[in-house]
Amino acid sequence: MVLVQILLPAPGTALTVPPEDYALTRAELLKRFSGVTAYLRSPGQGNWIAPSGRADQDDIVMVEVVTDTFDREWWRGYSQVLARRFHQDAIHLRAIPVEVLDTSAS
Repeated sequence: MVLVQILLPAPGTALTVPPEDYALTRAELLKRFSGVTAYLRSPGQGNWIAPSGRADQDDIVMVEVVTDTFDREWWRGYSQVLARRFHQDAIHLRAIPVEVLDTSAS
């Protein structure tokens, strides 16, 4: 199993992104992966050093899905869709191998 985490600009921080675009993203992921979790209420703060050497920051939210396999080409294309939708140069996306525990087993 693979946990895919997508970091998006927090609502209200991305230039001209309507709230419906967050809902659209969740709906697309739900349809493809039969489940999605979005952490939208408590934005995180991303900090980094820009190529210019200046410290920069964003308020971010995370959307994640769990899938059986990681289709690198599909995710590459979808991250480009998200970059356009959310007016970003790139979307930070992580794929992490996970083991999902079956807590219902005796």
